[in-house]
Amino acid sequence: MRLLAHFLAVAVLLAAASVSQAAPQPYGANDAGGFRNVLPPGENGLDTLGEIFAFRGTGAIPAHFADQQPLYEDLVYGAPSLTDGQVSSYFKDATFGVPPGQVASTIEPRPGATIIRDSAYGVPHIYGETRADTMFGAGYAGAADRLFLMDVLRHTGRAELASFLGGSNAGADASQWSFAPYTEADLQKQIDRAPAIYGQAGQQAIVDVQSYVDGINAYVTAAIADPALRPGEYALLGKPIEAWRPTDVVAIASLVGGIFGRGGGNELGSALTMQALVDRFGPRAGRKAWLGFRSKNDPEAATTVSRRFPYETRSAFAKRGLALPDPGSVRDTPVAKASGAVAGGGGGFGDAIRQALRAAGHASNWELVSARNSASGHPLAVMGPQVGYFVPQILMEEDLHGPGIDARGASFAGVNLYVQLGHGRDYAWSATSAGSDNVDTFAEVLCRDRFHYRYRGKCRPMEKLVRSESWTPNAIDPTESGAQTLTAYRTVHGIVFARGKVGGRKVAFVHQRSTYFHEADSVVGFGQLNEPGFVRGVSGFKQAVSHINFLFNWAYTDSEKIAYALSGAMPQRQGTSPDFPVLGTGRYDWKGFKPATQTAAYLPFKKHPQAVDPPFLVSWNNKQAPGWAAADDNYAYGPLFRSQLIADKLRAATKGKRRVTISGLVKAMEEPATQDLRGYRLLPAIFKAVGKPKQPALRRALARLRAWSKAGAHRRDLNRDGADEENKAIELIDAWWPRLVKAEFKPALGSDAFGQLEGMIRLGDHSGGSPEAPDFFDGWWGYVSKDLRDLFGPRPRGAYSRVYCGKGSKQRCRRALQRSLAQALKVKPAALYGGGNGSCAANPQPACFDQNRPTVTSGVELGPFPFQNRPTFQQVVTLTQRLPR
Repeated sequence: MRLLAHFLAVAVLLAAASVSQAAPQPYGANDAGGFRNVLPPGENGLDTLGEIFAFRGTGAIPAHFADQQPLYEDLVYGAPSLTDGQVSSYFKDATFGVPPGQVASTIEPRPGATIIRDSAYGVPHIYGETRADTMFGAGYAGAADRLFLMDVLRHTGRAELASFLGGSNAGADASQWSFAPYTEADLQKQIDRAPAIYGQAGQQAIVDVQSYVDGINAYVTAAIADPALRPGEYALLGKPIEAWRPTDVVAIASLVGGIFGRGGGNELGSALTMQALVDRFGPRAGRKAWLGFRSKNDPEAATTVSRRFPYETRSAFAKRGLALPDPGSVRDTPVAKASGAVAGGGGGFGDAIRQALRAAGHASNWELVSARNSASGHPLAVMGPQVGYFVPQILMEEDLHGPGIDARGASFAGVNLYVQLGHGRDYAWSATSAGSDNVDTFAEVLCRDRFHYRYRGKCRPMEKLVRSESWTPNAIDPTESGAQTLTAYRTVHGIVFARGKVGGRKVAFVHQRSTYFHEADSVVGFGQLNEPGFVRGVSGFKQAVSHINFLFNWAYTDSEKIAYALSGAMPQRQGTSPDFPVLGTGRYDWKGFKPATQTAAYLPFKKHPQAVDPPFLVSWNNKQAPGWAAADDNYAYGPLFRSQLIADKLRAATKGKRRVTISGLVKAMEEPATQDLRGYRLLPAIFKAVGKPKQPALRRALARLRAWSKAGAHRRDLNRDGADEENKAIELIDAWWPRLVKAEFKPALGSDAFGQLEGMIRLGDHSGGSPEAPDFFDGWWGYVSKDLRDLFGPRPRGAYSRVYCGKGSKQRCRRALQRSLAQALKVKPAALYGGGNGSCAANPQPACFDQNRPTVTSGVELGPFPFQNRPTFQQVVTLTQRLPR
């Protein structure tokens, strides 16, 4: 640890000493060129009370509120015939600085800090004479563009949103308190510990955060005095704008990082699923069946790199410390007791935000092509995170410059002191959520009563964490007055979420997360990505992301190389099961675990999956590498995964002497954005299994699906007539899919085991309820593919322990599949697309149901837009030169 601190201290000093002009610089200064991006709907997120009323009256939208939306939306129509010259029609210029004649405004919120807005899209270009001035400017600009959303996020992170927005958010607060119940002292502790953990780099991070918060508060002061700067939502709520503290930044980090930068933690669900299969098939056969569905190291899984990186190699059934729950003993532990009309109600902003973020966290992608496979002779990159669609967007764009800092890109509102995803002088980086296993379930053996547990030979009390809040009706949320008390119990390992028995002994099940009490630590690595003196090439990039403890798949490109590395604090388990709960008595802790500091001896970064300059790199939240086991909550890394939609195209585009252009790379991303994985990869195996039915209706249905599959299996409306081009085929696959899966697996599995598995991995059926866009992240398509190929050929690698379809009989399987298709033909579109909240009741078809629907957290609303399964913020990078430092 001392050596690490010393290294970081030296690195910070070098970065601070690097040459950087403090005053506003000409357009393109210190920028190698070749950077474009898009971030819908627009940079501006401020709507004053007058602008809200104007929108309600006339539909008028504030300037720069939605001016990037057309760029983003229209790519779906332009992609099929896209050329290099047309890329600029869908991705705006992202060069440092403001072009001549495009300065819309210039302000100095304090001496030494300058913020220039461009007239094209209103992006803040921030310049500081000192590093503190730059951080101050980032805080001021962030508040100017996202203050109300930032307030929503800090209250969400603190589990206080109902008291701020209204009682419909009580359920969201209960959810957050059950996941990350931090007191003010807990949040402050993360800040105070930074120097001890990271030395000078940690101290610099504290100074940066304080300067950033000072900038937010300067805007708060200005907005209180000037209605033209004040978000109108505060007046609608009847709430004052309150000052910010550094701990608010940590609270937002705990919310965002806890959703995007984690994986695992469902060992209990996995154990119950295994036990259900044992009940169905017996001990030996049941365990083998579970191992097949678990898919933790499926040999057919799509991976980002081909090199093997072993992790979690211990058997799931390792006996050391194993804590399988006694059958029927497990009970969830609620955290909320509520009074009033909505006892723990939901459906508010908080629930919408959490649901949107969770869904989006598994939709980011990036694709990079090496110089030797590029038509330009330099690397190419198209990359970005998917964080959901919000109004205003939960990300904001900024262009940051000051001593030791040169970066432009996107950051989460409320933590935008650095660019988190973007580009430096002559390099760019981005990330996808990795979902690797940094959360484990420990079974604390109780002693004395329900609130004491045995750890390292002592009977210890659980720490009781209590938060009370109340709410009253307001113009945004009419929920009747009420209150709730949130109570969580914390052990040395984490928060109690369930109770039960193990071997007859009463236990409390808790989640231990490697980033718990350390969400703020990643600020060091993010800061280094912004520093041209630190990132001089692949090596500096890897060093920077190695200091990020959240789990992300990081992509990097410069004018010569492409690279990939997985970040995150990865626990080293000591001979225990990585799949099921483990006793929390202390004997089976993570390697080097220290309860006092919530630290451990994590897997060395050199053992994380990584690569430099392969022919191409693709990540769409897929498995990282062979041998890198899927987290215990991820059963989806089987033979079919959506990353193959992109990788197949790049493999074809780089075959032989073929070379990739930037428009070709954009198309390789955008065409899959509207493709249905089932139609693209799975239908051929289904066609073989279902055979040639005698019934004419079934033959016609299969012919329709074949035509759709051959055409690319898209879900899109290119001619904009309101219906997808292959509408009938899409309706058919949506109706058939759940019936096919149940017909294939449920007779063999039985209802209990089938239901448990469905709780671990969704069927992949997104229709039937309220409208939602499909993401094709997890579903039973891999199961269907491997099972049918095992029966009808060709035999798959890593075949399951048994054939499920028809219980191993080709004839029974074929009959079952044909019956399910006949059932699907009877399903009406209204049943698929007209239910739920009724948004598509008047237009029940895929083109309506699949639309991307933004979560609105402002007084100005924007409607749904055509389906695209692609990143929210996206960069297109075509670098051709290195710049001196």
